[in-house]
Amino acid sequence: MDRVVYPIHLIEGVQASRYTLRSEVTTDPRWSYGRPSNPTLLNEIPAKKTKRLTSVVWNHLKRVRKADAQYAVCVHCKKKLSGSSNSGTTHLRNHLLRCLKRSNYDVSQILSAKRKRKETSQSPLHQSNLGPSTINYEEGKIKDEILSPLPLKFEQEQKKEETIQTFNLGSVKFDQDRSRLDLARMIMLHGYPLAIVDHVGFKIFVNNLQPMFEVNNNGAIELDCMTIYGKEKQKVYESIHHLHGRISLAVDMWVSPESSEYICLTANYIDEDWKLQKKILNFISLDPSHTDDILSEAIIKSLTDWAIDRKLFSMTFDDCSAYEIMVFKIKDWLSQNRPLLKNGELFDVRCVTHLLKSIVQEVMEACRDVTHKVRESVRHVKSTQALLGKFNEFAQQVGISSGRRLVLDYPMQWNSTYLMLESAIEYKAAFCLMQEHDPSYSKALSETEWEWASSVAGYMKFLLEFTNIVIGNKNPTANIFFPEICDMHIQLNEWCKSPDDFLSSVALKMKIKFDMYWSKCSLVLAIAAILDPRFKMKLVEYYFRRFTVPLLPIASKKFLLVLGNF
Repeated sequence: MDRVVYPIHLIEGVQASRYTLRSEVTTDPRWSYGRPSNPTLLNEIPAKKTKRLTSVVWNHLKRVRKADAQYAVCVHCKKKLSGSSNSGTTHLRNHLLRCLKRSNYDVSQILSAKRKRKETSQSPLHQSNLGPSTINYEEGKIKDEILSPLPLKFEQEQKKEETIQTFNLGSVKFDQDRSRLDLARMIMLHGYPLAIVDHVGFKIFVNNLQPMFEVNNNGAIELDCMTIYGKEKQKVYESIHHLHGRISLAVDMWVSPESSEYICLTANYIDEDWKLQKKILNFISLDPSHTDDILSEAIIKSLTDWAIDRKLFSMTFDDCSAYEIMVFKIKDWLSQNRPLLKNGELFDVRCVTHLLKSIVQEVMEACRDVTHKVRESVRHVKSTQALLGKFNEFAQQVGISSGRRLVLDYPMQWNSTYLMLESAIEYKAAFCLMQEHDPSYSKALSETEWEWASSVAGYMKFLLEFTNIVIGNKNPTANIFFPEICDMHIQLNEWCKSPDDFLSSVALKMKIKFDMYWSKCSLVLAIAAILDPRFKMKLVEYYFRRFTVPLLPIASKKFLLVLGNF
């Protein structure tokens, strides 16, 4: 028989550097699919290897062989499709486009993750309404669970290799105007005072660096800064002017350490490249005796100057219980030129971070006496090395083997107060034993106060987890924290049912703040969740069924009416 030598580059699955075999053309019936009947031929001809799957569809499907047939099993919905090499991959691509488990975010995953978190949490808060008695810091750390919407990952554009350029110093021409503007940009970028140009050290540095550069005085530098500001403002104006979408305006009140008040207007919008943009339009100084009329006039003037009154979708204010008159005046002025979407039901939005801040303030104020006793108890233990050693002995006697140390809080940072309470609660038995043997320990807590401290720590832990979800995202859009807002709604209702009058009163104060926010923003939050293809109506229906008030039938109809106007 004729001998044929196969080209090395036509042989699949075998490295060219290792392949030296030859194959023969034969019609021997002993050769069939699989292993040859003559084992001696194995040394001459390699067995055929499975072809490597190169199509991207196999990232979502798994090839399974059953008898003589091959199937492609979807890893999302477990559906079986034809997986033979003769079938191609077109039908597999079509299935992936229609696969609901792949295209939609499975709400059951959210619920199972929440149940798992509750089961693993060793907090008695779920067993009673008094709150946790022991808290583990390691278990309380925020984990990247499936609760939050999984962020979409896009392949980043490959950065171009930077080319190293060599300059001939003799051919470089000094530009006085460009260097002057660079100096002005440096001053604005780092917040340097204009008087830096008069500093002796700065003048010596510039003269040694470039003797030809003439440093201008304060007035000239200020004019350069205003020139740069005017050019940058014009760029923002043009980008907003050519914008085809809508703009959401954030209104923030600022107070300086000198008690000077300012109002900051920030435009948030999606540009033509589908990127979220955030531009500060105005930073206005306010008179100490300003009223809502003055604030509304300042905002209306800013909207007119930037010509965005017809592009405005909503306005976000920081306080949930203020600015009602100002919002009414702005809505009335806008509706004269163009009707607002859904009669302005989506116009007035409040800030979720301000909600968290106000709720935390209510908790801290209501529990001030309890936290003060805990703080003084920790300070007493850490006052001397002898007391600290004695306290450690008490901890060993009651069987506390934790390696965590007691920490003092910084009253201006409430998360440090939570860490202080958490560490102190773990050493509760040691503090009780110290109360019996140390007459100088005068700030001891009663058993009821320890229960209050434990419950307060549970409240603060819940709020801290919420805060980390909002702050941990670069762009915390409403669909991301909608499940957490709903969980807070349910949790506050449970806390208000506590048989302890003190704890129920604290929960009621938090719920009053939350209800103000919920009454204004529930519709906007739900619509944001519905428009997320991973949630749609499933998540909204689930949470609204769990609320005390049966809102689902009314809310569903209202959502569909609003969505029909988009």
